[in-house]
Amino acid sequence: MREVRISDVTMRRAAFSRELSLSFKEKLEMAKLLDHLGVSVVEVEGIENPKADSLRIKSLAQIVKNSTLAVPVQMDVENIEAVWNALAEAAHPRLIVKAAVSPARMEYVYRKKADAMLEDIATTIAECRKRADEVDFIASDATRADGAYLREVITRAIEAGATTVTVCDAVGAMLPEEFAEFIRSLKADIPALADVTLGISCSDELYMADACAIAGIIEGVGEVKATTYPMDVVSLGRLSKILTDKADACQATTTVRTTELKRAISQVTWICESGRQQYSPFETGVREADEAIVLTERDDQDAVMQCVAKLGYDLSPEDQAAVFEAFQRVASKKESVGSRELDAIVASAALQVPPTYKLESYVINSGNRIKATANICVRKDDEELQAVCVGDGPIDAAFLALEQIAGQHYELDDFQINSVTQGQEAMGETVVKLISENKVYSGRGISTDIIGSSIRAYVNALNKIVYEE
Repeated sequence: MREVRISDVTMRRAAFSRELSLSFKEKLEMAKLLDHLGVSVVEVEGIENPKADSLRIKSLAQIVKNSTLAVPVQMDVENIEAVWNALAEAAHPRLIVKAAVSPARMEYVYRKKADAMLEDIATTIAECRKRADEVDFIASDATRADGAYLREVITRAIEAGATTVTVCDAVGAMLPEEFAEFIRSLKADIPALADVTLGISCSDELYMADACAIAGIIEGVGEVKATTYPMDVVSLGRLSKILTDKADACQATTTVRTTELKRAISQVTWICESGRQQYSPFETGVREADEAIVLTERDDQDAVMQCVAKLGYDLSPEDQAAVFEAFQRVASKKESVGSRELDAIVASAALQVPPTYKLESYVINSGNRIKATANICVRKDDEELQAVCVGDGPIDAAFLALEQIAGQHYELDDFQINSVTQGQEAMGETVVKLISENKVYSGRGISTDIIGSSIRAYVNALNKIVYEE
C-alpha cells in the first residue's frame, strides 16, 4: 500500500484571503500544530516584503522539523535567491514554482505568450533546482489549458528538474469521473510522470473537491493539497477520514496522525476564527505559552538569552548584556524568574531610547451603559497630537487612539498586567509587546491606574519602534 503525501496549504491560501488574516505569532503556532499532526508538506506564502517575510520564513524553518516546508518563488532570480536564503536552514525545504497554463490567464493576467511562459517556467525551475532538492511545479489552471500545451509544459518542467508536478482544477468544474479520466490521460501521455510525484489541487465549487481528490488518488496521484480550515478546496479532515476508513479501496495511506486530527483541527479553527475584530488592536487575546520558562540565579547569559529568544525578542549584544545584568539583580532576590518577569526585564532594560512621543494627558469614559471612549493627547517634538476613539473597553479605545496618532497599526503580540505592590493603592505594572516588521518590541508602564500604566507601556513600545525605524 502506497503513501499519499498531504500538503497543507492553509497558510499560503490565507495570505490571499480578505476574510482570514493570520498574525506572525499565529502562523508560528499553526506551523507547530501541522508539523506535529504529521502532514507531509506545510506550504506558506512567499516573499513580498524582503525584511519581514524573510524573518517569518526563517522562524518557520526553525519550527517545522518533520514536515517539508514549501515556499513559492516568483519568476525572478533575485526573488528565488531571497526565498532560498530564508528557507535554506529548514530540515526539509521545498521551492514552489506556480504558473498559469491556460490561454486566458497567460495573456490577460500575466501578459505572456505561450512560448514565453514555457521558457520562463523551465528557467525558473532550473534555477530553483540548483538550490533545492525538492521543487514543486504547480500548473494553476491545468483543467482549462490546451491539452497539447499542458503536456508540453509538464514535460519541460520535469526536464528542468521539478520533483513534484501539481495539476489544478481551479474552477472546480469536473465531476470525479471526469477528473479521474483527466489524470489517466496525463499519465498515459507523459511517461516522465512516472519518475516524479504527481500532485493535485481541486476547487470545491461543485462541492466535489474531496470526491475528485479520492478519484485522483485511486488513479495513482501521490500528493494532494488540502486545508485544515475550510477554504473552498479539499478538506484535510475529510480526506484523512476517507483514507483511514477506505484504505483498502484506495490502496493508499497518509502520515497524518488521525488520533490527533480532531484536536488539531479544533486548534487551527480557534486560530483562524478568533482573529482580531475589524477595528481592534487586540489580535486573539493572550494565551499562555506552550513552554514554561523557569530561570534561577545559577543560569548563565546563554541560557537567559535562549529564553529571551523564545519570547520573540531579537536583541543586540549591548541589550543582551543589559538584560542579563537586570536579570541577575532580580534573580538574586527570587527563587526563580518566569516568562512574565523576563518580559518585564526586557521591557525595562532593552532598547532604551529617547522618547519621540510623550504622554501629555488622557481622558477615559467607560461604563455598562455607554461605549468606552478614549481621548489621548501626546506631544511629538513641539506639536500636540490628539485622537478620540471608541473601543471595546477602555484599554482597547486607548490603544486605538494611539494607533490613530501614530498613523500605523501594530500587531499586539502580548498584554500583561501585574501588581507591583499590595493594598488598595497598589502600583500596577503593564507590559505591552508590539510587532513591527516581524520584530517584537516591548514597553513597560507603572501607575496606580491600570489604564494609565497600559497607555504608558504602549507609548514606551511605540517609541522603540519609531527610534529603530
